[in-house]
Amino acid sequence: MAVPDLEALAVRAVEAALAFGPGLSADPVEVSVLLTDDEAVRTLNRTWRGKDRPTNVLSFPAAPQPLPPGLARPLGDVVLAYDTLVRETGEQSKPLAHHLAHLLVHGTLHLLGQDHETGEAEADAMEALEIEALATLGIPNPYDS
Repeated sequence: MAVPDLEALAVRAVEAALAFGPGLSADPVEVSVLLTDDEAVRTLNRTWRGKDRPTNVLSFPAAPQPLPPGLARPLGDVVLAYDTLVRETGEQSKPLAHHLAHLLVHGTLHLLGQDHETGEAEADAMEALEIEALATLGIPNPYDS
Protein backbone atom coordinates (compact mmCIF):
# COMPACT_ATOMS: atom_id res chain seq x y z
CA MET A 1 0.00 0.00 0.00
CA ALA A 2 1.27 3.41 -0.88
CA VAL A 3 0.35 6.83 0.42
CA PRO A 4 0.34 9.46 -2.31
CA ASP A 5 2.43 12.50 -1.46
CA LEU A 6 3.64 10.94 1.80
CA GLU A 7 6.06 13.74 2.63
CA ALA A 8 3.42 16.45 2.17
CA LEU A 9 0.96 14.48 4.32
CA ALA A 10 3.58 14.10 7.06
CA VAL A 11 4.34 17.83 7.04
CA ARG A 12 0.65 18.76 7.19
CA ALA A 13 -0.04 16.31 10.03
CA VAL A 14 2.89 17.51 12.13
CA GLU A 15 1.96 21.14 11.49
CA ALA A 16 -1.64 20.44 12.51
CA ALA A 17 -0.45 18.93 15.79
CA LEU A 18 1.87 21.86 16.41
CA ALA A 19 -1.00 24.29 15.82
CA PHE A 20 -3.08 22.65 18.57
CA GLY A 21 -0.33 21.57 20.94
CA PRO A 22 -0.19 23.65 24.10
CA GLY A 23 2.86 25.49 25.32
CA LEU A 24 4.64 25.95 22.00
CA SER A 25 6.39 29.25 21.36
CA ALA A 26 6.45 30.96 17.99
CA ASP A 27 10.07 29.91 17.45
CA PRO A 28 10.67 27.43 14.62
CA VAL A 29 10.83 23.76 15.56
CA GLU A 30 11.92 20.57 13.85
CA VAL A 31 10.38 17.10 14.08
CA SER A 32 12.08 14.05 12.58
CA VAL A 33 9.79 11.36 11.19
CA LEU A 34 10.87 7.78 10.50
CA LEU A 35 8.62 5.30 8.73
CA THR A 36 10.13 1.85 9.20
CA ASP A 37 9.23 -1.81 9.64
CA ASP A 38 7.83 -3.64 12.66
CA GLU A 39 11.14 -5.25 13.58
CA ALA A 40 12.92 -1.90 13.89
CA VAL A 41 10.07 -0.50 16.00
CA ARG A 42 10.05 -3.66 18.12
CA THR A 43 13.76 -3.17 18.85
CA LEU A 44 13.22 0.48 19.79
CA ASN A 45 10.19 -0.38 21.93
CA ARG A 46 12.13 -3.12 23.75
CA THR A 47 15.21 -0.93 24.28
CA TRP A 48 13.46 2.25 25.40
CA ARG A 49 10.17 1.07 26.91
CA GLY A 50 10.91 -2.52 27.96
CA LYS A 51 8.09 -3.82 25.74
CA ASP A 52 9.21 -6.58 23.37
CA ARG A 53 6.68 -6.01 20.61
CA PRO A 54 6.13 -3.60 17.76
CA THR A 55 3.75 -0.71 18.26
CA ASN A 56 2.27 1.70 15.75
CA VAL A 57 4.07 4.87 16.89
CA LEU A 58 6.88 5.84 19.24
CA SER A 59 7.95 9.34 20.21
CA PHE A 60 11.35 10.38 21.46
CA PRO A 61 11.46 13.97 22.77
CA ALA A 62 14.73 15.81 22.18
CA ALA A 63 16.68 17.04 25.16
CA PRO A 64 16.54 20.82 25.57
CA GLN A 65 19.65 22.47 24.21
CA PRO A 66 20.90 25.98 23.59
CA LEU A 67 20.80 26.95 19.93
CA PRO A 68 22.15 29.84 17.93
CA PRO A 69 19.46 32.37 17.00
CA GLY A 70 17.41 31.48 13.95
CA LEU A 71 17.86 27.72 14.12
CA ALA A 72 14.85 25.47 14.55
CA ARG A 73 14.62 23.81 17.95
CA PRO A 74 14.51 20.01 17.64
CA LEU A 75 11.37 18.66 19.32
CA GLY A 76 12.30 15.03 18.77
CA ASP A 77 11.58 11.97 16.67
CA VAL A 78 8.35 10.22 15.72
CA VAL A 79 8.80 6.62 14.58
CA LEU A 80 6.01 4.76 12.77
CA ALA A 81 5.80 1.02 12.07
CA TYR A 82 4.53 0.66 8.52
CA ASP A 83 3.56 -3.02 8.85
CA THR A 84 1.47 -2.26 11.93
CA LEU A 85 -0.10 0.77 10.24
CA VAL A 86 -1.20 -1.31 7.26
CA ARG A 87 -2.59 -4.08 9.50
CA GLU A 88 -4.49 -1.61 11.72
CA THR A 89 -5.85 0.20 8.67
CA GLY A 90 -7.42 -3.05 7.49
CA GLU A 91 -8.72 -3.97 10.94
CA GLN A 92 -10.26 -0.54 11.45
CA SER A 93 -11.47 -0.04 7.86
CA LYS A 94 -9.76 3.35 7.61
CA PRO A 95 -7.78 4.91 4.78
CA LEU A 96 -4.04 4.43 5.33
CA ALA A 97 -3.42 8.17 4.85
CA HIS A 98 -5.91 8.99 7.63
CA HIS A 99 -4.41 6.51 10.08
CA LEU A 100 -0.89 7.66 9.26
CA ALA A 101 -1.84 11.31 9.80
CA HIS A 102 -3.55 10.42 13.09
CA LEU A 103 -0.45 8.68 14.41
CA LEU A 104 1.80 11.55 13.32
CA VAL A 105 -0.47 13.98 15.17
CA HIS A 106 -0.49 11.64 18.18
CA GLY A 107 3.28 11.25 18.20
CA THR A 108 3.89 14.97 17.77
CA LEU A 109 1.59 15.76 20.68
CA HIS A 110 3.70 13.40 22.79
CA LEU A 111 6.76 15.46 21.80
CA LEU A 112 4.90 18.50 23.14
CA GLY A 113 4.40 16.82 26.51
CA GLN A 114 0.91 15.39 26.06
CA ASP A 115 0.31 12.02 27.70
CA HIS A 116 -2.57 9.56 27.68
CA GLU A 117 -1.16 6.98 30.08
CA THR A 118 -1.23 8.99 33.31
CA GLY A 119 -4.99 9.26 33.69
CA GLU A 120 -8.36 9.46 32.03
CA ALA A 121 -8.48 13.27 32.06
CA GLU A 122 -5.11 13.49 30.31
CA ALA A 123 -6.18 10.86 27.77
CA ASP A 124 -9.42 12.76 27.06
CA ALA A 125 -7.53 16.04 26.66
CA MET A 126 -5.04 14.49 24.26
CA GLU A 127 -7.79 12.84 22.20
CA ALA A 128 -9.61 16.18 21.94
CA LEU A 129 -6.45 17.83 20.58
CA GLU A 130 -5.99 15.00 18.09
CA ILE A 131 -9.59 15.29 16.89
CA GLU A 132 -9.25 19.07 16.43
CA ALA A 133 -5.94 18.81 14.59
CA LEU A 134 -7.20 16.04 12.30
CA ALA A 135 -10.38 17.98 11.50
CA THR A 136 -8.19 20.72 9.97
CA LEU A 137 -6.89 18.03 7.60
CA GLY A 138 -10.40 16.85 6.69
CA ILE A 139 -9.93 13.62 8.64
CA PRO A 140 -12.87 12.39 10.73
CA ASN A 141 -12.65 11.60 14.42
CA PRO A 142 -10.51 8.44 14.60
CA TYR A 143 -12.16 7.40 17.86
CA ASP A 144 -15.66 7.12 16.35
CA SER A 145 -16.40 3.52 15.51
